[in-house]
Amino acid sequence: MGSVPVIVKHQGKRHNVDLDPSGTGEIFKFQLYSLTGVEPERQKILVKGGQLKNDTDLSTLNVKPGHTFMMMGTPSGVEGSADVLERPKEQVRFLEDMTEAEAARIDGATPAGLQNLGNTCYMNSTLQTLRLVPELQDELSRYKSSTGSGNSAGPSSSGLGDLSSFGLGGFGSSIDLTAALRDLYKQMAETQEGFPPLMFLNALRGTYPQFAQKAQSGHGYAQQDAEEAWSQIISQLRQKLKGPDNGERSDSTGEASRADAEISFIDKYLAGKFETLLECDEPAAKEAGEEPVKGEDSFLKLDCHITAQINHLRDGIHAGLEEKIEKNSSVLDRNCTYTKKSRVTRFPKYLTVHFVRFFWKREVQKKAKIMRKVTFPHELDVAEFCTEELKSMLIPVRDKIREVRKDEEDVQRARKRQKRAQKAEESDKARELKAKGPSEEGELAEEKKADMNEAGKAGRKKSGGDVEMTDANHKTDEEFDAERAASVLAAKRELLKLVDPKLAADEGANRSGLFELRGIVTHRGASADSGHYTSYVKKEGVKDPKTGRRGEEDGSWWWFNDDKVTEVPAEKIETLSGGGESDSALILLYRAVPLPADVDA
Repeated sequence: MGSVPVIVKHQGKRHNVDLDPSGTGEIFKFQLYSLTGVEPERQKILVKGGQLKNDTDLSTLNVKPGHTFMMMGTPSGVEGSADVLERPKEQVRFLEDMTEAEAARIDGATPAGLQNLGNTCYMNSTLQTLRLVPELQDELSRYKSSTGSGNSAGPSSSGLGDLSSFGLGGFGSSIDLTAALRDLYKQMAETQEGFPPLMFLNALRGTYPQFAQKAQSGHGYAQQDAEEAWSQIISQLRQKLKGPDNGERSDSTGEASRADAEISFIDKYLAGKFETLLECDEPAAKEAGEEPVKGEDSFLKLDCHITAQINHLRDGIHAGLEEKIEKNSSVLDRNCTYTKKSRVTRFPKYLTVHFVRFFWKREVQKKAKIMRKVTFPHELDVAEFCTEELKSMLIPVRDKIREVRKDEEDVQRARKRQKRAQKAEESDKARELKAKGPSEEGELAEEKKADMNEAGKAGRKKSGGDVEMTDANHKTDEEFDAERAASVLAAKRELLKLVDPKLAADEGANRSGLFELRGIVTHRGASADSGHYTSYVKKEGVKDPKTGRRGEEDGSWWWFNDDKVTEVPAEKIETLSGGGESDSALILLYRAVPLPADVDA
């Protein structure tokens, strides 16, 4: 019996093969192996009734000259093949083999909590929220104590050895609060357990005796206000984190700028500036020629005042930017009421907002709490609180960021629409193939693939420069990602042009007027001197070890309840607006929305 000329289609190519009807399926597969490089065991050849088996007698197929076979399969060792194994570039290490410090440094690991040392939740929640500022941790790591105390290296003078690993470094002596914070954050980075902040607590009480106040019952220490602890810690850092040893910057010639060296880290990253206008409310003063007094001031936080009319954060901030002051009028020679209006001329990268929930209640001689519900946004637009000059700098950048976001959302929606359409198309064609029988199913599938390849080629540019669109030319995920990357790159260039040179030169300033919520200190209870403080810090995306960039965030938050650390969903944050004695936000820490140009920094 003579050989029969047949055609084998594989990956869009047609192979002319002489089939020997007296042979078996295995022999035919070895013929195809010599043509395609696909090993016989990896070949799937479609025939009437199913797949060609090794022991199939080819004469039973009754193949006629010109018959077309469909073959599927890829050679082993080809890139993208499922069975290609590569030696790991880095040695695989299991969590069980790591030290406690190594496990704590893994990206996404549960962060360390802080033990409650007796009504110290106010301090713990403050420290956990401040810890989310990476620039602060970098600055602290470079800090050198002028007194030499608080140094975790070397044995203590008492001969007890290095006690810093137990939170006791410098215990019993005058401790530098900033050095104590530096050491505490370093120790927290090396554990996932609840850490006892004894050294820092000792430094805080030594620096500010108000936090060493005893409880009225005579047992232990009294509860304190977390906002007061926040303000005092920030004040101390403002004094210490400056000078040649901390944050000194060099110019292009390598020489440090004295002006930059003296700028406090807090002033750079957490402090803003006001333009103020003080004017007498009485018309008689104006008629007598008293002029409004213009001035400048700095701020470390914006206050959100709460009254019966305040329902949202922006309303409370507006109320806080306008205050009444009673002072002597030199023109009228008596006390008068003045209105002080403030407008922001500079916003820092990190913005602290304080809900003024506590007030002194004379009847009970304690700080009572305003329970009113006041909502706050995850993204805060601060343009309305700025001077006209600053608005003109921020708004173009803000609007461009929103435009870029819309473009990215459009790309994602287009990808989803295409996937739905493609899935429906494949479902229809699958039903069509199934109806035609198994012998033609593979043939039609390969023809469909070849047709799509040809359609893709037809969609390329013609000599006239126009592009012919075809219905079958669907974009792949890679093409969508490339399109998104190109869009972001173009946005970077446009945003760089829109950023005002004055703001571009200010590394620690907000350049868009948009802030994203990153941390919250909450209080539960009816007064500042009682109840319980906790904090929430938003989880960051996983960092790519190759590029150093962080991926998209999943929206979850870490809840720090002293030494207990729990992951909670974003919906939990919506319940912190107040309205009762349950957890309500007291301090919000916002971070400037990063510009695309900043993402690669």
